[in-house]
Amino acid sequence: MKMKTMLMGAAATMAFGQMANAAAHEGERGRDGALGIIYWQAPSIMNAYLSGGTKDIEAASLVTEPLGRYDETGAPVAWLVDEIPTVANGGVAEDLTSITWKLSEGLLWSDGTPVTSADVKFTADYCMDPEGGCAQLAKFEGVESVEVIDDLTVKVNFAAPTPNPYGPFMGNQSPIIQAAQFAECTGTRAPECTDANFMPIGTGPFVVTDFRTNDVIQLEANSNYRDPMKPAFQTVTFKGGGDAEAAGRAVLQTGEFDYAWNLQLAPDVIAAMADGGVGTPVSAFGTLVERIEMNMTDPSSDLPEGERATAAHPHPFLSDEKVRRALSMAIDRDLLVEVGYGDAGRATCNLVPAPAMYASDNTDCLVQDIDGAKALLDEAGWTDTDGNGIRDKDGVEMNILFQSSTNAVRQDFQALIKDWWEQIGTSVELRNIDGSVFFGGDPGSPDTFQKFYADVEMYANNFDGTDPASYLASYTCEKAPRPDSGWQGENINRYCDPAYDALVAELNGTADLDERSRIAKKLNDMVTKESMTIVPLVDRGRVSAHANTLGGVLLNTWDSELWNAADWYRIKE
Repeated sequence: MKMKTMLMGAAATMAFGQMANAAAHEGERGRDGALGIIYWQAPSIMNAYLSGGTKDIEAASLVTEPLGRYDETGAPVAWLVDEIPTVANGGVAEDLTSITWKLSEGLLWSDGTPVTSADVKFTADYCMDPEGGCAQLAKFEGVESVEVIDDLTVKVNFAAPTPNPYGPFMGNQSPIIQAAQFAECTGTRAPECTDANFMPIGTGPFVVTDFRTNDVIQLEANSNYRDPMKPAFQTVTFKGGGDAEAAGRAVLQTGEFDYAWNLQLAPDVIAAMADGGVGTPVSAFGTLVERIEMNMTDPSSDLPEGERATAAHPHPFLSDEKVRRALSMAIDRDLLVEVGYGDAGRATCNLVPAPAMYASDNTDCLVQDIDGAKALLDEAGWTDTDGNGIRDKDGVEMNILFQSSTNAVRQDFQALIKDWWEQIGTSVELRNIDGSVFFGGDPGSPDTFQKFYADVEMYANNFDGTDPASYLASYTCEKAPRPDSGWQGENINRYCDPAYDALVAELNGTADLDERSRIAKKLNDMVTKESMTIVPLVDRGRVSAHANTLGGVLLNTWDSELWNAADWYRIKE
């Protein structure tokens, strides 16, 4: 039986059982005791604005929440408001230059103080502070100001008509933080506020009681949560670290934990674990793309600290578009899918693989062409002049440091890609870094994916909701991580093209859906098909797992996987 069919069938069976069981298990908050969650990439911070790592953003979503979310179908849903603002209900201005949010009445922070529009405005100011290095700055693209109308009403003003006004405060990447707690944590002081960043006051179903960086988080039910019957669990142990196989085994075989995230494992490994009958794997496609980022800057340790991997020094050979293209041509994406994901993966050339209206018809990369890659390098003047097997030009050899996070599938991919790249005349050194560190965002660490002290690196991420505007805006020039931003920023490979920036601005001001589709596809093609600064590999289905005794789970690829943890409950025999 194919893994995809198995997962869908199991999920459908579990969903039916959960529907019948849920009503019978309503009751007082904390009634179901302890919940165990395991993320093999351990969270290193609980502030979504200071990390681009999915594991940090998802852990934080148990505590801090946005005004609106996206459900498991990608549809927007009201969260801390009674309705999503639209033009039809008067929440979005007819000229598309503003959106007005009205908080639900009676919302409390976990410390018992009222949630007000001042907190919402503070959140925007916090992220948009030019000295703050906000990791989610693209969510506030085009925002001119945020103004408080009254205690429960806040208005976001855009510099130009903005057909998609749902960047700020929508989805798990843009939660509301408490102004009182973070008042002294703005600008350059943001990373210094350890208590606030590790133990934020939130509106979510749980509150942090103990945070151990890159290890374990202890949480308890928020006594001021807006629904008196939720969450069903009194405590949560959020374990981080290890590897995907151990995490899967802890849910699917031993039952030590209730939920395991992102089981990036070969399909036969997951299927064998599921045979134990203790837990159920769940899978869904969204916008998660495993890809290689090509460093457009020089990461050499010979450069002074503060100049490495910055625009001051272009990369000695990856600045050549033909080199990047040749490296892409050498890759057999179908084999990567077969080895790493089976039916839970699809070969892709796109950074934005979905929704369909935004997915480019770019298929140029799907056929491996080793001979063509060699010919292209010859044409570009990269030849082996000294007979050592490594191509060179003007005294520069093509020695590639290829890094990724520690994971069995990623190391398999690295080994295959190393072989293909060496076949076309490069030298490749592989490095793998613990995911908790790689995605941690620590400005003092040399090993984060944002700092990018390597030539190429491989990882995956995705975007909230179904509109890719904010995601595509993350590759504008000013969002490159830099020393003066604490190495925060979403433009990981330091790509910079004024034409791209101008097209992002055009997308933000375009209302017609067909035209938005055209522009988004063009932006996708600019960073993939045309420039090859991003080399997509696999459109990954998200695969996670939950215990058979855990009800209420709805796998969500458009928001946090933990988006509805307040609705989870223990299924009784």
